[in-house]
Amino acid sequence: MVFSDQHSLVNISEESVAVLGTVGAFGFVFFLFLSGVKMDLSLTLKSGKKAICIGLLTVVVPLVSCMTTIKLLHEEGNEFSNKSFFLAVTYSGTSFPVIHCLLSDLKILNSELGRLGLSAALIGDMLTLFLTVFSLWVKTGFEKGRKEALIDFGLAMLFIVIVVFVLRPAMKWMVKRTPEAGQIKDTCFYLVILAFMMSPRFTDLFRIYFLYGPFIFGLAVPDGPPLGSALVEKLDPVISGLFLPIFATTCGLRFDLSYFKNSNLFAYHQVLGAMVALIIKFGVSLLVPILCKMPTRDSLALAFIMISKGIVEMGSYSIMNDNRVISEDIFAHMTIVIILVASIVPILVKRLYDPSRKYLCFQKRTIMNSRLNQELRLIVCVHVPGNVNSIINQLNASCPTRESSIALDVLHLIKLSGQATPLFIAHDKQKKTLSSKSYSENVVVAFEQFERDNWGAVSVTVFTAVSPPNLMYEDICNLAMDRLTSFILLPFHRRWYIDGSIESEDQTVRTLNFDILERAPCSVGILVEGRRNLKGSGIRDPLSSDNSSFYNIAVIFLGGQDDREALALAKRISQDKSVRLTVIHLKAANSLGVILTENDRMLDSAVLNDVKQSVCFTYIEEHVNDGPETSNFLQSIVEDYQLIIVGRRYKTEDPQTLGLQEWCEFQEIGIIGDLLSSADFIRNYSLLIVQQQQQRTV
Repeated sequence: MVFSDQHSLVNISEESVAVLGTVGAFGFVFFLFLSGVKMDLSLTLKSGKKAICIGLLTVVVPLVSCMTTIKLLHEEGNEFSNKSFFLAVTYSGTSFPVIHCLLSDLKILNSELGRLGLSAALIGDMLTLFLTVFSLWVKTGFEKGRKEALIDFGLAMLFIVIVVFVLRPAMKWMVKRTPEAGQIKDTCFYLVILAFMMSPRFTDLFRIYFLYGPFIFGLAVPDGPPLGSALVEKLDPVISGLFLPIFATTCGLRFDLSYFKNSNLFAYHQVLGAMVALIIKFGVSLLVPILCKMPTRDSLALAFIMISKGIVEMGSYSIMNDNRVISEDIFAHMTIVIILVASIVPILVKRLYDPSRKYLCFQKRTIMNSRLNQELRLIVCVHVPGNVNSIINQLNASCPTRESSIALDVLHLIKLSGQATPLFIAHDKQKKTLSSKSYSENVVVAFEQFERDNWGAVSVTVFTAVSPPNLMYEDICNLAMDRLTSFILLPFHRRWYIDGSIESEDQTVRTLNFDILERAPCSVGILVEGRRNLKGSGIRDPLSSDNSSFYNIAVIFLGGQDDREALALAKRISQDKSVRLTVIHLKAANSLGVILTENDRMLDSAVLNDVKQSVCFTYIEEHVNDGPETSNFLQSIVEDYQLIIVGRRYKTEDPQTLGLQEWCEFQEIGIIGDLLSSADFIRNYSLLIVQQQQQRTV
């Protein structure tokens, strides 16, 4: 193969392409293995009726339509013996890895549409796998006789029995020998890799198409940590970043436009059958969701998702071309179809489906708009065990009562690792025992104990979300929409020891907090933990103190909607007599630089008057000229409080904070929040930053 122009001459020999093709094919087989590792077949039993119908019908109906079309166009010959049935299955099939990659790239993997698409793809992929193997058995029966087909069937069943009842138990035994939250031993890891390397040879012995051996073996690997996640984390970057691009390149090098002119009638009939299958698949994928009352735009997006094609189809046709299963002209035509579909589908899905649309909430879901005698619907997010103690401490400090109760939804967020399908689990209180694969046992136990300690005042529901870190905001916002939540409480991404040194820091948590602040359909709070009890393991009663039986709370009030929301939260907490509230009103000494509108000033005065009438509190008014004066004043008083509540006041700089903006390290907690969490403050208090629900327009 020669590429030349006037200035250069580059020779790429057939031998070079063959070597690259071998390396790329190795990567493709590895990709199929890892795809099997990521898939959880148990989810097929948990799929809803809608997903099952879409998954089955989007394979069966296009297959029947394709076969009918090819039979009408190509009447001579048997549709089974001349490979038409096998090829029709490849045209009509669904590829779970391709759809998973598409949804992941579009960042809608754990959206409502993404979950439905993944479930339907999983069903369709399993059916496609069965039909493909079945078509090969039928083809063998026509060409070599029924006896040979039965032998192939028996050997395939024997291979599956060995994988399910020998290899999978062996890998489960490896997992059981791994300490909890530990890493799989290197010996076990390399044994699994060795078994994978041998699987193509074994599939040849068992007369199974060699691509299916690694995939089936991957399905047998226990998904998730420690084994499945170790395989994916160590191998996926190399396979996806190096070997698959090489494989895609070699597939492109095999593509030759000259075969379009020299195509025979059989190839044209096959291409027409493939186009019919694609169109019918789109129609079925569109019609079924519409009949299930799904919005038209979402149904269209799902239809495009279900017809998507990618590296799996390209690799399959390329390998079939190398093995002379299909001719060069069929390969050329199908390559064009795959490239066009893979190019157009992501653009159309992105235009049709925007999951953030549903977060446009026109109803006010704030603490200010919830009455004191009304149940407060609250979501708290947990990332690590240390978050549990700090959150329960603050909830205890709020002193919930039967008259001012809390409906608490606890969401335990876990990184998706070694799996392809995100999970959202609602933990059933009625179950006496937790499953052997419990993601949140300690979280469930701790919050159920908190519910018993506050019986009648708090109702707790625990959820677990296993999803990619960059998409966790979807789970939080969806839960907030479904549960009519008024307030989301998030842990800060950094935690300190008592001496001020950093105990832990997680930038993915910080990114998640930014995403929630931007998209949340209700008010949001970020809890920055105090330093004095981070090394303790027990749950401390925040009201217990050597010096005082009171829990002292301060609100730093400058004005604006976030500060008003912070004051409303403090008013609700301070209903209990054991809580002492102090409102510190920072006013500008020079009113010329004040940027608050007249409407804001009126609302601020109304909220302050309402608090004065509702609870007994200490009011401190301080006039300051600039940020340094504010900092000095706050340093002199903060040690008197266990909890300080401030508004975020994002992108708002008043005379009271003048000069502090350029020193602000953490924009997500605002200027005052960043100041109070800085090393300049000897901080034994917890800090709660509040952002009122952001009103957005379409």
